[in-house]
Amino acid sequence: MIGKLNHVAIAVPDLEAACITYRDALGASLSQRQELPEHGVTVVFIDLGNTKVELLEPLGENSPIAQFLERNPTGGMHHICYEVPDIRSARDRLLAEGARVLGDGEPKIGAHGKPVLFLHPKDFCGTLVELEEV
Repeated sequence: MIGKLNHVAIAVPDLEAACITYRDALGASLSQRQELPEHGVTVVFIDLGNTKVELLEPLGENSPIAQFLERNPTGGMHHICYEVPDIRSARDRLLAEGARVLGDGEPKIGAHGKPVLFLHPKDFCGTLVELEEV
């Protein structure tokens, strides 16, 4: 069902500082900042050729990233994103197998303009999983 690794997301308390670190220390090429109000985040992507790293900063007090950073004030890995060819059939199969889809269960448009869903970390070895339709 899952395809390639699309990205690994890292929550950061200061997106500008994180961008400087990745650019200057690792020579990373960074995308433009993108605000995603529906998801409560501001993101920057680092393209690695075969996958991406997504840097996430909270957008507002109610951001799920703000809650994550309360527990992890210096930041850390937030989620991993896998590609799927059909997000609704993937969702239906996972629900039938007992997995929990976060939110209302309906895909939302993600940072790449494609439908995404998040799966409960307790169902996936303690890791928040994002599925993105490609």
